[in-house]
Amino acid sequence: MARVALTVNAENASMEELEIAAKCARTQREHNRFRAIIGLVMGFGCKSMAKLFGVSDRALRNWIKAFNEQGIDGLLEEPREGRPSKIPEEIHEDLREVLTNPEQADQVHWTGVKFHGYICEQFEIEVGYSTVIRFLHDQNFALKVPQPWPDRQDEEARKAFCDKLKQLSEDPDIELWFGDECGVEGDPRPRRRWAPKGSKTRTTKNGDHIRMNITGIICPRTGEAYALEFTHSDTEVFQCFLNHANQDLALKRKRQILIVDNASWHKRSSLRWGRFEPMFLPPYSPDLNPIERLWLLLKAEWFADFVAKTRDELMERLDQALCWLMDRQEGNQKTCTMKTDL
Repeated sequence: MARVALTVNAENASMEELEIAAKCARTQREHNRFRAIIGLVMGFGCKSMAKLFGVSDRALRNWIKAFNEQGIDGLLEEPREGRPSKIPEEIHEDLREVLTNPEQADQVHWTGVKFHGYICEQFEIEVGYSTVIRFLHDQNFALKVPQPWPDRQDEEARKAFCDKLKQLSEDPDIELWFGDECGVEGDPRPRRRWAPKGSKTRTTKNGDHIRMNITGIICPRTGEAYALEFTHSDTEVFQCFLNHANQDLALKRKRQILIVDNASWHKRSSLRWGRFEPMFLPPYSPDLNPIERLWLLLKAEWFADFVAKTRDELMERLDQALCWLMDRQEGNQKTCTMKTDL
């Protein structure tokens, strides 16, 4: 049975009204509907209009039917069913609070999947996973790997140390130095890298345990660094380092304060500090020692995936790395900016 052709009821809207409606259309779909009706009123055939706007004959017939029954209102786009594209603003503050304090939701930490499930269950709304991830980014949250951190810190001692450090740094007669030891292995831990899916990425790991130690100091104000290589760390080694540092460095200010951690070899009463005055970090506070950031940078730049099969190979690489470190004074200033506020 042949389908009866539909004709547009031109009395439902004038050409001028249709033109205005097309210009004010909220979406491209609404615009196409009005333009199709205008074309039909002007005498173009249904097949031509369907082809022009890339729709089926059935879709065009539905547009004509809606226009004939409701006029211009029949061509307006109704709200679509499905998941909302945004998380309601009235719950944003509650979500930020529980993101910052996951224990409020009996969680230790959040993942995207867990937080998505929490929103849907707790607030009884349906939102897509991608919407939740977009919300996390909009709220200035990022996926991070937590840094291991001791829980035995004395916050009062840390604050007192920072206050004293700030006071010392303002004295023009005092130069502050920070010292520490750093171990470098011949086959360090592999770093993450991009690789094709399904491929196996490998790096050499012979387990020979070739290792060298660096003892070094840094002056954050000038960026001047000084370091020596040793096979291990103990009181005798540290005394040797102090002797060379006193001899090799041009210490211009009246007082030279050397800040180190609480390693046993730093606290021996037999140590001869020379022109350096010792000052000790609060326990469990490596974050207050800026040279730690310098060691991380050195390892990333020079020992990422570097493999040494002999101690001589490791020492040669370490020589190059330390020369690079001591030559980049301006860079060291930026890397080792002192932290005086907690």
